[in-house]
Amino acid sequence: MATKKSGSKGKKQFRDALALLKADHEAVSELLEKYEKGKERMDDEKKSELAHKICEELTIHARIEEEIFYPALREASEEAEDALNEAAVEHTSIKSLVEQVEEDSPDSEEFDAKVKVIGEYVKHHVKEEQNEIFPMAREADLDLKELGEQLAARKAELKGEMGEESGEEEAAA
Repeated sequence: MATKKSGSKGKKQFRDALALLKADHEAVSELLEKYEKGKERMDDEKKSELAHKICEELTIHARIEEEIFYPALREASEEAEDALNEAAVEHTSIKSLVEQVEEDSPDSEEFDAKVKVIGEYVKHHVKEEQNEIFPMAREADLDLKELGEQLAARKAELKGEMGEESGEEEAAA
């Protein structure tokens, strides 16, 4: 059984930016798999909660990549330009579907299909990112540890903001 290190306050510490991003990929993949395997047994409320959790995780992950990781890699490696442009286009497609899921109802005909397609897009994006972009980042003149700290800090900030937004929505209801 895993134990928490004292003083860690339950926060995971990552060796570097790539470890943090990979952990995000794995967490979202697990949520998507849980949705896909359980969608027939879940009621609409559970489906909605899980789908919105997936959307929140993807939104935060995309933001930290777009705000911090991709610009740092663009600056450090000219070779990464094409791969980062493709990743940005993939993010746009995923974000569009995320918006649709967040605006949709789990009882609509296309809700499950939208979540499934998000999963397919994410799987493709993760494969390319880990097989193409991550190796470029390892070869570039980047301080991946420092970059990881920046990503973790921004991620925590965004999680706090999103938690406040959902709290405001609940208070308004």
